[in-house]
Amino acid sequence: LLLEDRYELLEVGTSVGRRYGPRLVARTQMRIEDLKGRHVALPGRRTTATLIARGLLPPFEEVHMDFTAIMDAVRDGEVDAGVIIHEGQLTYEQEGLVEIINMGKWWKERTGLPLPLGVNVVRKDLGPELCREVSRCMRESIEAGLSNRKEALAYALQFARGLDESTSDEFVGMYVNDRTRDMGPEGIAAIRRMLSEAAEIGLVPKVDVEVID
Repeated sequence: LLLEDRYELLEVGTSVGRRYGPRLVARTQMRIEDLKGRHVALPGRRTTATLIARGLLPPFEEVHMDFTAIMDAVRDGEVDAGVIIHEGQLTYEQEGLVEIINMGKWWKERTGLPLPLGVNVVRKDLGPELCREVSRCMRESIEAGLSNRKEALAYALQFARGLDESTSDEFVGMYVNDRTRDMGPEGIAAIRRMLSEAAEIGLVPKVDVEVID
């Protein structure tokens, strides 16, 4: 959003949550209303997780930290709750934490759309032809990975941050799939809906979303 005058969104390479996404977790079960004025760990100021948390929760104290530190901070009582992303969505119960709300599920039930989590962008000043070529090359790369999933997963395991092969396979499948190849009209609608709602309550500036196929 801060650079929308210089970059265009690409349809390719998108990550969306279809009834899954960032999760708000705590040491014990509580209501969302109970977090008013409490300390909640967030994985970065400019993330979908933080944007949704700001719109969903009552006023709270934001504690920003590396996403890999959030579960420890919640478990050790440094914060009252935390919004976890990435593989933490699959492993938080192993850390003795409980889910307060699954933001991806909440968003889907509320809007009927997937929750946008990550996108790729390209510089506008490269020009339309080169921008489309970048998009084409990225799509071919993703197609190669999807067509050779076993080999791609074996390579990716070196970056798995301690996950076993089965959990890594589940995690990769959540975010590298048909919507990574092409977000489609549903993905574009989801991005526009999220940013429009955020702009209405003053969380982000109003922007016109343009996408390169």
